[in-house]
Amino acid sequence: MSSKKQRRRDAISALVLEQGAVTVGSLAERFDVSMQTIRRDVDKLCEGDMLHRVHGRIELSKEFLNTPFDQRATTNLLGKQAIGSAAASLIPDGSTVFISIGSTPLSVAQAMCSRSNLTIITNNMSAAMVLSEEVSNRIILPGGELRLPDRDILGDDVLEFFGRYRADFGVFGVAGIAEDGALLDFHSTEVRARQKIRANSSTSLLVVDQSKFGRPAPALGDNIADMDVTIIDRIPAGPYASLTQNINGRLLVAEGDST
Repeated sequence: MSSKKQRRRDAISALVLEQGAVTVGSLAERFDVSMQTIRRDVDKLCEGDMLHRVHGRIELSKEFLNTPFDQRATTNLLGKQAIGSAAASLIPDGSTVFISIGSTPLSVAQAMCSRSNLTIITNNMSAAMVLSEEVSNRIILPGGELRLPDRDILGDDVLEFFGRYRADFGVFGVAGIAEDGALLDFHSTEVRARQKIRANSSTSLLVVDQSKFGRPAPALGDNIADMDVTIIDRIPAGPYASLTQNINGRLLVAEGDST
């Protein structure tokens, strides 16, 4: 396969990961190639499990699509609240904190309401609103389009935004964790934003409830072994238990071992 063809197919995959679905016609126009060429690209990309073609467009398979934010926010609520409290206990007044998108980082923000004089740098609008109730806090937000219903901002501007700051703590979650410890998300921009937060934080805090172990998502970046501190609600079962054993010195279990 030519390098030009491979780059085009990689770019198509990245677009679908970002948008969830893209029409074949718009791809032909974007890459300035014939419909026949794009159809061959799409057919090849759809040979795997992640992408499939439906009615003139290419889209992510259902198992790789995220659930609505409000549904995620109320799933395992007690576990996420425990994680939030454990993470907040590590963050003193006056800290500068990155907070990523997601329902578990939002639980951390909710648990930080008793803190004061914080500098919060976030693209998570729900977290920003929660922490804005303390008037001594400073809230810094990126520009861009608000993604609904998640109430967050993504895109290249967000990467530049996080690159302009340094923080004492970076708080972020993930969509899933693979059996080898790889961290997974539904969009490549989520991965890049998390990586920028981690790179610019003195201490990285990965906050995940047990449901994320073994949950599939298409975008790959980093490994649980690379995190400074991982905070979970319960020790996961099966093959994922060994992951937590390998990071035992950097693991905080908020509710205790489920056994």
